[in-house]
Amino acid sequence: MSARVCALAPQHLPGLLAVQQACYGAALVEGAQVFARRLASPANCSLVLEHAGQVVAYLAAYHSVRHKVTPLQGDFEAVAAPGIPDTLYLHDMAVLPQFAGRGLARALLARLWAGATARGLRHSALVSVQGSRAYWERQGYAVQALDQAAQRARLASYGPGAVYMLRRLDGGAP
Repeated sequence: MSARVCALAPQHLPGLLAVQQACYGAALVEGAQVFARRLASPANCSLVLEHAGQVVAYLAAYHSVRHKVTPLQGDFEAVAAPGIPDTLYLHDMAVLPQFAGRGLARALLARLWAGATARGLRHSALVSVQGSRAYWERQGYAVQALDQAAQRARLASYGPGAVYMLRRLDGGAP
């Protein structure tokens, strides 16, 4: 399959929303306005994967800090301080069901992990939803407790069963 990975841009939003609709229940769908605000964030590093001009997968991500959760419908908040950001935050990844099992998600992950490592980021974090924990564990992520009440509240915005997970980009233990 010939596919093209590129940075998420405004022209990709209709395709991204179609993938999102095909993959998630209504409770987890985030709209075009939310993604447009995320595109404007200087921390944004989201990707899409196109096949025959159609968005078939995407990975919404940005540079952040460990143990900071972006709530559902939340913006990608840029962090500016010495040595920060230190974490690639994977907010959302989806592949059209008819393209599942072809390594597309892994291709998006590998590209972002490599870019984050080159930038000096040491970790990658995410919130696992819809029973995806085992998938993320196979990718090297481990469940991490959140010490701050504000971050636990943000995690709760995803509903029951959502867990915060962390992965060292150098392959070590989180």
